[in-house]
Amino acid sequence: MEIEAELFKQNPWWEGKFKEKSYPRDKYTKQILNNLKSKEIIILTGLRRVGKTTIIKQTIKHLLENKTKPEDIFFISMDSFNLLEFSIHQLIEEFRKVHKKSSSDFFYLILDEVSSRENFERELKSIYDNENIKIICSSSIATLMRDKKASLTGRTKTIEVIPLDFQEFLIFKEAKIIKSDSAKLESYFKDYLKIGGIPYYVLTEDKEYLNELIEGIIYKDIIAYHKITAEKTIKELFILLCQRVGKPMSYNKISEILKISVDSAKRFVSYFEKAYLFYIVDRYSKSLNEKITSPKKIYIGDVGIKNLITGFKDLGASYENLVFLNIKDKNPNYYLDKSIEIDFITKDSLIEAKYNQDLNKNQKEIFDKFKIKNKIVANGYTFFI
Repeated sequence: MEIEAELFKQNPWWEGKFKEKSYPRDKYTKQILNNLKSKEIIILTGLRRVGKTTIIKQTIKHLLENKTKPEDIFFISMDSFNLLEFSIHQLIEEFRKVHKKSSSDFFYLILDEVSSRENFERELKSIYDNENIKIICSSSIATLMRDKKASLTGRTKTIEVIPLDFQEFLIFKEAKIIKSDSAKLESYFKDYLKIGGIPYYVLTEDKEYLNELIEGIIYKDIIAYHKITAEKTIKELFILLCQRVGKPMSYNKISEILKISVDSAKRFVSYFEKAYLFYIVDRYSKSLNEKITSPKKIYIGDVGIKNLITGFKDLGASYENLVFLNIKDKNPNYYLDKSIEIDFITKDSLIEAKYNQDLNKNQKEIFDKFKIKNKIVANGYTFFI
């Protein structure tokens, strides 16, 4: 009866008690809804507390409004203390008992923070291969990176949730703006540059909340998850990476500063990447060797986190970081020619982030001579509208 009570508590729509009144994140719910009819497992991933669970609840609300039966939606918070002793398969059997479902009956299985469980890949593969179930998962760790046996290859659709973009930020701030309100938009954009896009922090600006989030990511998603003993080094690396946002930096330099091996520097940085806290951008080069050996550029998953650590001072770096997050899905590199740098180059675009500045003479020369479809100078809030 205890497990049944917990399942009913986590699935209030079974008893008609479900209310979801959060601000919409339509660009993510649409992606989920567009992939519901496929067999693939939908994996919603991204930084901790970026809104994945809320997006899942918004998806559930949409399903219920579109005549999905409440008993055909089974949500489980996988890190719930009361359910830790049960495997995913055991929980499915309990669900079938509660709703008197046969093994062939279709339903939606929604697993929040699935990577908190050991061997979850094996269970998901078994369900995918043998059951008439549509699986939707969330994870704050880049789960497929640790899927060593590649058991889920070809079976998943991954949707990465990033912090609020500027349009979403304005919705969360309930900003009533018409396009001619340029001064008002500029003021809100300055706030966005400082606060970033972690949903609850945008609503409250509670610095203690953001501090707790940073601690949670460092301890749960990095130190505990990867069983690291060098706790002090990880914290120092986090501060160092925050300070280096938007700047080239080599693994050799990191190892020298922190007095660790180059291999350890690479491994520790990769753990931050897997937790979506930092992103690494390579130098653009046709030579693979040059690409690998050149310094990397570092960007953070949320500029509000950086500003909490470094202070709100390097607006240019924060602005460049926001531009990166906006174009991240285009897999940008940075461009360097005779020590003259352009921030981003993608398959069809050259992009320089200039917050209230113009291109300098040397950058303008590169822009003028470069043969590429789009040449963009991102300057101020207009790039994000």
